[in-house]
Amino acid sequence: MSAADSTLDLPRLLDTAGSILDAAVDRFVDGQGAPSAINKGGTDFATQVDLDLERHIGAELADRTQIPVHGEEFGGADVVDGPVWVLDPIDGTFNYSAGMPLTGILLGLVVDGEATLGMTWLPLVGRRYAAHADGPLLLNGVAVPPAPDMELAEAAIAFGPFDARGGGRYPGARRADLLRELSTRAARIRMTGSTGVDMAFTAAGVFGGAIAFGRHPWDNAAGAAMVRAAGGVATDIAGRPWTVASPSLVAGTPTVHAGLMRVIGETIPEWTADVITPESTTPKETRR
Repeated sequence: MSAADSTLDLPRLLDTAGSILDAAVDRFVDGQGAPSAINKGGTDFATQVDLDLERHIGAELADRTQIPVHGEEFGGADVVDGPVWVLDPIDGTFNYSAGMPLTGILLGLVVDGEATLGMTWLPLVGRRYAAHADGPLLLNGVAVPPAPDMELAEAAIAFGPFDARGGGRYPGARRADLLRELSTRAARIRMTGSTGVDMAFTAAGVFGGAIAFGRHPWDNAAGAAMVRAAGGVATDIAGRPWTVASPSLVAGTPTVHAGLMRVIGETIPEWTADVITPESTTPKETRR
């Protein structure tokens, strides 16, 4: 835990934030199937429930914790300096609107850009994942044992959705190349359509690891915090420890994460041209 983290009462903040998310669950459940209210381009959109939940949860967090909030829909405080909540009121919005239950509320606390506390509420499947730095991973308020570490060949891997014709930092055609190679090296590949689900399930050991190609902290901060609290590793695709400035997120148990990094480096070396940090290859001490 950093010096900045030590000035915060993380268990209290987790309890307070949990009560705020609990109070939003009924509204989340009642709104399932809501249509698009704001088109963000392509098939990306926000529902009116996204907007309403972000306003409500953000206002409650700011009032009860005196920590500013940055949300997906309305922005807010700078996520780099000091403690700030990062909120995604509905992660997996396409799933949510289509009636698929793999969708939830993501809330992370970042301190000077570092993932310090994470919460992923999945109301439609009755699961609430939460953890803070140096604390255990909690499932519905009960500490769960560390996920078993295993080889990549034994693990299910969650893979972020993509358009094979897409461009950007991680072009779709190269993502397809990576998916093809991973399909021969991992036990199973799964694509849930929700970064929050992928990372929460990785922290809990449902998946051995996960790859997310997005850069948004409201998608990644909660998962990075929970995976680390559960004894796992969270970096970007180049192997650098995840922060709010990271362009991607690769998470998993230490052995699975190391296996993922090997496959990425062998398949798409241009993505790992930067120096791979020790965090991506050295197993961490299992959490207490």
